[in-house]
Amino acid sequence: MSLPPIEIKPLSHVTAGQDWRLSLAHDRPEHVIIWVTRGQGRLLLNGTRRGVGTHNALTIPPRTLFSLELGRQGSGMMALIPDGTEIRLPTGPRQLRVREVTSITELTGIFEAAQREMTQGRALAQDAIDAHMALMSVWLRRQISQPDHLPIAMNAAARLSARFCERVTRQHADGLTMADHAAALNVTATHLTRACKAATGRTAADLLTERILYAARAALVETNVPAQDIARHLGFGSAAYFTRFMQQHTGQTPTALRKAAR
Repeated sequence: MSLPPIEIKPLSHVTAGQDWRLSLAHDRPEHVIIWVTRGQGRLLLNGTRRGVGTHNALTIPPRTLFSLELGRQGSGMMALIPDGTEIRLPTGPRQLRVREVTSITELTGIFEAAQREMTQGRALAQDAIDAHMALMSVWLRRQISQPDHLPIAMNAAARLSARFCERVTRQHADGLTMADHAAALNVTATHLTRACKAATGRTAADLLTERILYAARAALVETNVPAQDIARHLGFGSAAYFTRFMQQHTGQTPTALRKAAR
């Protein structure tokens, strides 16, 4: 079975005026490469929160929990590369703070050339995009190999937070309690909450809530699935409970959110 095509998008097109598409903790089925070209903000990645700024390159493997808050003045590009591609991409989540002018120019040029191929409709455009992504892979692996970009050592709280985030990507729709998640990780719910708060600034419950909220909003905006079916799929005991959850976290009912987005 053939893979979906690679996509190159400005971050402004990813959010389309709906900041939750990046700012809520979520994961994607594709490899995500983000190149921040302007602005600064906060990044959740690999179970930790850190600052992010201009000329930061982010590599996010499929089904890795992340969020990005850049603010209204921030801008950048995103590449979505299907899982299973033959392109040799980094296997782990990384944040690369790039300072060398030549390297900045190279990656910006790769993104711009790939985006031109997407928008101009030329023959063999997808082949050209694949070639540009292969060059991007080389660029990323060269950067990762440099001493300045060695991974940051994680303390015990960050390691536990990362393990919890992995569970959230797989089991956010299973209706599990914090006690269930903590037991699976061999810690108490209180310890799990403290570790996530120390590593991310969010409690474990906050991270789980954000992932569920992202899934709910995406389903309401992008599909015609009835709200009660979305509620059942996400582990809610009733449609009424799902409605209260959405009102609490967005100020609107599921029906109102769907109508406003369209």
